[in-house]
Parts: sequence; C-alpha cells; structure tokens
Amino acid sequence: MKTPVLLALLLALGATAGAEETRREMINATTPELDAKANSSAVPDVYAIEGKFDRIVVLRFKYQADLLAGLERMVQEQKIRNAVILTAVGSVRSYHYHMVSNRTFPSHDMFVENPEGFADIIGMSGYVINGRLHPHITFADQKHAFGGHLEPRTTVFTFAVVTLGVLADGIDLTHLDDKTYR
Repeated sequence: MKTPVLLALLLALGATAGAEETRREMINATTPELDAKANSSAVPDVYAIEGKFDRIVVLRFKYQADLLAGLERMVQEQKIRNAVILTAVGSVRSYHYHMVSNRTFPSHDMFVENPEGFADIIGMSGYVINGRLHPHITFADQKHAFGGHLEPRTTVFTFAVVTLGVLADGIDLTHLDDKTYR
C-alpha cells in the first residue's frame, strides 16, 4: 500500500521539477532629475476622477492564447480608450509578470517567468489608459498566491475570461500611473 502512494508522490514531484522559474531585476529609471524630484504641493496627495461605464466587455481566451497579446488586440479591435479591468478567472500553462523590488528611486522591477509553470488565475485588475494597458494579475498554485504586472508569454491553459468596464468618453486618466506626477 505504501508503494503506490510513494510512487504517486515521486511522480508529482518529478512533474514540477522541470519547471524553471527565472528571475531578473531591471532598474526602471526615468532620468536622474525625475527620480530625484520632490513632491509638489500642486499635486494633491489623493484626488478623485468621476466617470460612468459606457459598456462592459467580457473577453474569453482559449488554450495556448497569449493573455497580454489578446488583451492588446481586443482593446484595439473594440476601440477601448479608457477602461477598468474588473476581474479575471481561468488558468495558465506558463506565466510571466513583474513587480517592484525596492522602495527608493530609481525603481527596480523583478521579472519572473516560468515557461512551464501552471497556476489558476484568481484575479486581475488594472486599467486601460488612453489605449495603453496596465494590467496586474494574481495567480495561485498549490503552494501560494503570487503575481504582479502581466507580461508577454503568459499563456492560457483551460480558458481565461477577463471583464473590462469601458469608461464613457471625456474621462482623463493621464496621470494615473505616472510615477513622476508627485
């Protein structure tokens, strides 16, 4: 009875042994002047942008689709200028994301990629700002939840569904993700 359990455990460990997760850090500097820029009293600590959803767009991705490339293509095809990424579900058979890896300017990004990694998609959030995507994704595997800014080569396994709330015209999200607007 112990032999089948031990064999199953060894097979499960062997299945994950081939997955090679790589990490590389990159400095995300603007210019030394902008990185050293002090906060301005002309920029409020927090401000509100009001708007309404014009429509909701639900995107479905099939097996082996590149998640970021598909999002970019659909934003263009659907003529989406500004939107809120509301949620996502599904699974991936490879992942690539980055996250901030320090706390002083210039900012550093840690890129994590696993071409054989598998995980569930348990959430996605972010924005489409003037037609440009800024998506963040959360994955979960058998050990933990992880994620960050979605990168190319994140490929769908079973399926993926992403829901966008498209904002009505007239909203200005220009400075939303501008780290120098401070």
